[in-house]
Amino acid sequence: MTVQDRAVVWGYRAAWSLIGAMPERAAYRLFERVADQLWKRRSGPVLRLEANLRRVLGPDATPEVLAATSRAGMRSALRYYCEAFRLNRWDRSRVLDSVDIADEDRARLDGVIRSGRGAMLALGHTGNYDHAGAWLTAAYGIEFTTVAENLKPEAVAEQFWDYRRKLGMEVLPHDGGPSVVGTLARRLRSGGTVCLVADRDLSASGVRVDFFGETTRMAAGPAALAVLTGCALHPVNLWYPAPGRMGIRVHPEIPVPADGTRQQKIAAMTQALADAYAEGIAAHPEDWHMLQKYFVD
Repeated sequence: MTVQDRAVVWGYRAAWSLIGAMPERAAYRLFERVADQLWKRRSGPVLRLEANLRRVLGPDATPEVLAATSRAGMRSALRYYCEAFRLNRWDRSRVLDSVDIADEDRARLDGVIRSGRGAMLALGHTGNYDHAGAWLTAAYGIEFTTVAENLKPEAVAEQFWDYRRKLGMEVLPHDGGPSVVGTLARRLRSGGTVCLVADRDLSASGVRVDFFGETTRMAAGPAALAVLTGCALHPVNLWYPAPGRMGIRVHPEIPVPADGTRQQKIAAMTQALADAYAEGIAAHPEDWHMLQKYFVD
């Protein structure tokens, strides 16, 4: 491990200790100030965020609207880290009381989790999926399975995996190959719940979809597993309604098409997933944390 890597690892360890011990309002204010400074520097991630938001807001959005949305977007993205360093200290009551979900969506979630079919909940890079996962385990008393991106250095990835395990998740590494797919399929066939962040393709097998009138690639995994196992695939949107709170929208099931080849079915389901993501992002564009190059063009 290089000196720089050691410094990064130490920094994350210190953050989990120090940020977690700060008064909540002070912690949120600190990360807002950091986000504002990053936004003012106009670095690569900020410019990429604005390039992505420009598609969401449309050609009629003024520069002032784009700037205000990207500034709020940076605050939202940094809020994820603020809460990541604090969430393990929340008790079950705090977690349960911190989520806003409509009765219709809660009933939909109740039905799929208790059905025994297997529940595939497909999320995007919106809001705080770890917060939503903590609520899911607290509300239903279950451990769900997820796949985590391999961060660098590896010791930082291990810190995030351990953090998520403490929230009640079974965490599989993204580069685990066919064994990961096999594990996910077994969990679903046994009636378990799998949560995947799927609005960005991290492999070479992504599906091309239309997204806000342009082309991008999204992960094929959720749709492929639904075709393979017969589980129920539900898109999920997240957003921040207020400090310390998470909004959750559970969309209706995306059914497996009756006709077509396996690849055609996966493509159609992934496009339906993209449409559901677009609906949520259009409603809360500032909570879409896409700071990477995203669209094909």
